[in-house]
Amino acid sequence: MRLRFHVNVYLLAFSAFFADMGYQIVVGGLSVFIVLVLHAPIWVFALIEAVSYGIGAFFAYIGGLLADRYGAKKVSIIGNSLIPALSFTGLFRNYALAGSVYVSGWWSRNFRSPPRRVLLVESTTKENRSRAFGLLHGLDVGGGVIASVLLISLYLLGFPFSTIFLISIGPLIVSTLLIVATRPTVREEDAPPEDKPEESMAMTGILIATALFGFSYYSIGFPILTAATTDSIAYGLLVYPIFMSVSAAGGFLYSRIRTKREIRQLGLFGYALAGAGALGILLVLVTRADIAFYYVAVAILGLGTSSVETYEPSIISRIAKGSVAGRGMGLLSVFRSIGMFTGNLVFGLLYFFISSEYSYGYAAAVAFAGAAIVILAGRSYERKNA
Repeated sequence: MRLRFHVNVYLLAFSAFFADMGYQIVVGGLSVFIVLVLHAPIWVFALIEAVSYGIGAFFAYIGGLLADRYGAKKVSIIGNSLIPALSFTGLFRNYALAGSVYVSGWWSRNFRSPPRRVLLVESTTKENRSRAFGLLHGLDVGGGVIASVLLISLYLLGFPFSTIFLISIGPLIVSTLLIVATRPTVREEDAPPEDKPEESMAMTGILIATALFGFSYYSIGFPILTAATTDSIAYGLLVYPIFMSVSAAGGFLYSRIRTKREIRQLGLFGYALAGAGALGILLVLVTRADIAFYYVAVAILGLGTSSVETYEPSIISRIAKGSVAGRGMGLLSVFRSIGMFTGNLVFGLLYFFISSEYSYGYAAAVAFAGAAIVILAGRSYERKNA
């Protein structure tokens, strides 16, 4: 039977599936554990997320550089094998220690992400690359859906967070073994040394827009907390499987769409749609609408996020090729992480010192700005490459 993709694509996609099935158990429960179990103020949770993304940008960039020098597979295996550190977060009753353990595992994930993207790029062609990233994102988030269901089920059964988080180690080990099983790949030929103006402009615009999207990005833990404090912890935790399910469905949907205008797709169905989700949450809070409308807004946010995860790396891979592919993926992670550091910090401070409505309003405005920038910056590049 002839496979649609290189076997590595399936191995990497299922590696992502098991990785998310593991660490998303911790991610989904972290906000509730830090704020409602350990009784830390919300700004502490915001700081933990900001540090995990902000300094994580350095680890992502280094991971990309090392992938160019030593090979994407080796670096991916090292990073992935260290992620289980975050599984021990629940063993600590001091939120500073718990946050530090979580952050160390998250930095390992950041270190692993650019090399894994490079490995996927090296296993695909230009024609099927965005669909391969869509498949990876779909299975990636599909694992997160299972993780969120496990999280809610174990919580309702009365298991403590320390036990729930430790369960994440098993899937993470399977994830690493699947990367080990990938086959050797052939690196793309290097791009010509001269820079094309439209490529440079597109690259710059995408990186700036990526940072802006990061500024608008907030941990899904905040919508979980909002619902948990407004209704109940169970209603709050339900936010996670809804977000993950829609995001997974979006990944599979985008993987089947062939388009030469990926930058426009990224702007409209990625950044703008994520902005619409944040705006929807704001309107639900202001009007005190039923929780069902809140979940719809979360679903829209999930659909926008899946588009970003599908098209961003695919676009960057077209511009930064060959021996600088790792650097390109590293820069993508750096700009996104810098934005996420600021975004989570600003979001948390607005949430704590003013109100949650201001937080979601801020996120929506910046996401719409990112959509406008990426569409305008990419027009010239897409006209020449259509």
